[in-house]
Amino acid sequence: MASQAASRRILSSAHLAEGPFPELSEFEFGMIVAGHAFDRWMLRCMAAAGQGELNVTEVLVLHHVHHHGRGKKLADICFTLNYEDSHVVNYALKKLMNLELLRSERQGKEGFYTTSAKGAALVEQYKRVRDQCLVSDLGGSVADRELLTRLAQTLRSLSGLYDQAARSAGSL
Repeated sequence: MASQAASRRILSSAHLAEGPFPELSEFEFGMIVAGHAFDRWMLRCMAAAGQGELNVTEVLVLHHVHHHGRGKKLADICFTLNYEDSHVVNYALKKLMNLELLRSERQGKEGFYTTSAKGAALVEQYKRVRDQCLVSDLGGSVADRELLTRLAQTLRSLSGLYDQAARSAGSL
């Protein structure tokens, strides 16, 4: 029976499924597919909200800067969104400011970013599109709120394991 389950695994790299933990390869392929689908969704949702020229990082940064309505520092944005390269986030911040979706204010040596009225309106329009196109279609096990919470917790835990593995691989 175990060999039947193994032969039904959906993988992109069977060679990575050979060994003591083939389920990890199956999970990784699921993350790849889900990650690309989520990226595509964010871009199309933002385009439907009225701003089709943003990339995934810019959408994520815009939403995070808007989060709780408090100013955010570059380092905090990178930390929260798990971006190692601050230049990528800094570029996104500059583009969002050029589009007048964000504002920047200095407090001492630190720059703090907040959404402008235009940026806040765009984030709210994104939410309306999300509610109409995604939230209204939730059904079955995907709508299980406790399951979604457990999955989110699991993904956050796994991100820590992958980060540690990346540090280990970097020292080889």
